[in-house]
Amino acid sequence: MFTFRMKEPLVFLFDKEQKIALHMFFVFYPIDVIWLDKGMKVVEQKERFMPFTFHNPKAAACSVIELPEGTIRKSGTKVGDKISLSTS
Repeated sequence: MFTFRMKEPLVFLFDKEQKIALHMFFVFYPIDVIWLDKGMKVVEQKERFMPFTFHNPKAAACSVIELPEGTIRKSGTKVGDKISLSTS
């Protein structure tokens, strides 16, 4: 929050699957968001999540990845894809 550009992707991990609602209050640029289940499968995604809006997902997830705008389109990521995370 209170930033004007995304410096790097953010990953949020949760202990159990749940519906993870997000807001973009005080974020001044759009982002892409991917929700993953416990098997790291994409269960929902939101392209161009706009500033000062709210999204209440339909699917339960264990992880959320916030990405620069356009990443979902460029990567061709779709619901049902499996995601692998790396620290390098």
